[in-house]
Amino acid sequence: MMNVLKSVSVFVLAGLLEIGGGYLVWQWLKEGKPIWYGVAGAFILAMYGVVATWQTVSFGRAYAAYGGIFILMALIWAWKIDGFKPDRWDVIGALIAVIGACIIIYMPRNR
Repeated sequence: MMNVLKSVSVFVLAGLLEIGGGYLVWQWLKEGKPIWYGVAGAFILAMYGVVATWQTVSFGRAYAAYGGIFILMALIWAWKIDGFKPDRWDVIGALIAVIGACIIIYMPRNR
């Protein structure tokens, strides 16, 4: 159970770094914010790459599963930060993606 909690924590931290870094770059390039937004965003995105390596599974499996977690986190970010209100199809799609991610990363395997 501790491995799952650690893994989920790493996914959440990685998601916050990727979404937050991307958001700052977006603000700089699309919304006319100062260049330091872009610089900070680039640094945060680089930190995302470091944090993602803390997963204990292979690169391919970690990134495939992370995609599902990212979908849910991106919708939550858009809702809480940008005021975007996800509809039921957004929620259903995100839940399907998260279920798929959990199957990819947490189901037992014959080794």
